[in-house]
Amino acid sequence: MKKLVISFFVLFMGITSAFSQGDFRFGVNGGIPVGDVEDFSNFHLGTDVAYMFNVAEVLDVGPLLGYSHYFVEDDFDDIQFIPVAASGRFGLSSFYLGADLGYAIGVDDGNDGGFYYRPMLGYRIGKLGIAASYEGISMDGGSINSINLGIEFGL
Repeated sequence: MKKLVISFFVLFMGITSAFSQGDFRFGVNGGIPVGDVEDFSNFHLGTDVAYMFNVAEVLDVGPLLGYSHYFVEDDFDDIQFIPVAASGRFGLSSFYLGADLGYAIGVDDGNDGGFYYRPMLGYRIGKLGIAASYEGISMDGGSINSINLGIEFGL
């Protein structure tokens, strides 16, 4: 797993060096777990960094690397993931629609990870965006989901 994360990081840095016309975006979000996980988790916190390329006047796409943490109650270990995804943002004036699709690598013991998806709706004020999103990770035997509110900074 560590080799996969390191390989993605090297690939990510190589792509960003080769294409300097993009821009970095850093996001932080928090939310409420829903679905299968809401019975034993009470809060979700996530962060991500993306390097977005403007491919059309209203469309940005690029790779995304993040960290997602579900805080678990009682004597159980917290659930943690490293999402590796393709990210897209479609801008409509100040509003934008977005989606992240990829794989969430499980970090904690016994967590194999799963398919990662996060649709979002946001409002951009200059380089700052405020976004509502639904994060889902589909794994064998269930899913881990949350409804989130966050901010995204353009660097």
